[in-house]
Amino acid sequence: MTLKDPGFGEILAAAERIAAHVHRTPIATCATLDRLTGTRLYFKCEHLQKVGAFKARGATNAVFSLSDAEAGGGVATHSSGNHAAALSRAAALRGIPAHIVMPSSAPPVKRAAVAGYGASITECQPTLEARETTLAEVVAQTGATFIHPYDNSRVIAGQGTAALELIADIPALEIIMAPVGGGGLLSGTAIATSGLRPELSIWGAEPAGADDAFRSLRDGTLYPSVNPNTIADGLLTSLSERTFRIIRELTDGIVTAEEETIIRAMRLLWERAKLLIEPSAAVPLAAILDHPDHFSGRTIGIILSGGNVNLDCLPW
Repeated sequence: MTLKDPGFGEILAAAERIAAHVHRTPIATCATLDRLTGTRLYFKCEHLQKVGAFKARGATNAVFSLSDAEAGGGVATHSSGNHAAALSRAAALRGIPAHIVMPSSAPPVKRAAVAGYGASITECQPTLEARETTLAEVVAQTGATFIHPYDNSRVIAGQGTAALELIADIPALEIIMAPVGGGGLLSGTAIATSGLRPELSIWGAEPAGADDAFRSLRDGTLYPSVNPNTIADGLLTSLSERTFRIIRELTDGIVTAEEETIIRAMRLLWERAKLLIEPSAAVPLAAILDHPDHFSGRTIGIILSGGNVNLDCLPW
């Protein structure tokens, strides 16, 4: 199933479609972080979203956009993280099966979350090849519709609804920032922002140890993510051709953050703002801390992407 890139209209439609099934998350501020960065920061709290991440938006929009024929065999994906839980929950809400291929290395807590939503889990070896091969077998057996975690226009449209809410709540924004891994959140954010407030600057933030998107935009060539090394485990994947195209066209660029700054930013958000976010969500604040001249004096909205952190393995 090939879907064209979503436009602003698709994001508005997604907002209406998912409104009854996801939270309109709050906006948080922190005077200490404003002083520390020399900016005015507004944090969109997607760590308080259903399943603890923005992924609930895209998965819910994708599942509820399916025709009855497309939904007949249920939905399927391969994922070890937030997308698996988000898709399983959305399928349960619609009353259709969810078939999730999970690598054997997936954390038990995430496997339990997926099972808790009633999904059928098929285990595979922890390689991309094994995940894709096993998924193809599951789809062939079940007739399920594959919902990609980010290379899917309905998923991207759903992710863009977070930016719609942020801009509506804080009209004074000058910059909007989101972390970037596969690019679904940043693509949706860019489409929503360009449609609603085209004068705003749109920036992605990425770990320096997993900077394939930064290098791809810099050189105009899509680079794969090869041996990424970062604590921000939600940002390890490569852009797709689709997300690369959207981000290249609509964003002002991507800034990177060093590992020690990501850990510092995460701790600052926990201690000073009382926002219990996962490492990936700390990357935009870390990028601001690492590039003070670039952002000083600006009013910035940051999408805190998620809060599913392993409490038994904190970076400090």
